[in-house]
Amino acid sequence: MGCFVILFALIGPRVALVFTWIFSNVLSLAYDSWIVPFLGFFLLPWTTLAYAWMWDAGHHGVSGFEWFLVGLAFVFDLGSYVGGRSRRTARHA
Repeated sequence: MGCFVILFALIGPRVALVFTWIFSNVLSLAYDSWIVPFLGFFLLPWTTLAYAWMWDAGHHGVSGFEWFLVGLAFVFDLGSYVGGRSRRTARHA
């Protein structure tokens, strides 16, 4: 299952989140309610996906190097917002 998630993550993190939700119980194990993954789908998809998979890989917890990977996913999410904003302002100038 992990290989398919990586394949879909290359297409986009939101696609990978949907397939993770449909074909596994990783999101329900990592998050107590549905609201955090729902908000993560729209606001921080890479971070939501990385946290869920690191939670599952770490035997129901995130620790050590796994936090670095979640932080890296957060940087990717922030980079997509900053990159999108800089392209929009350059287009209007």
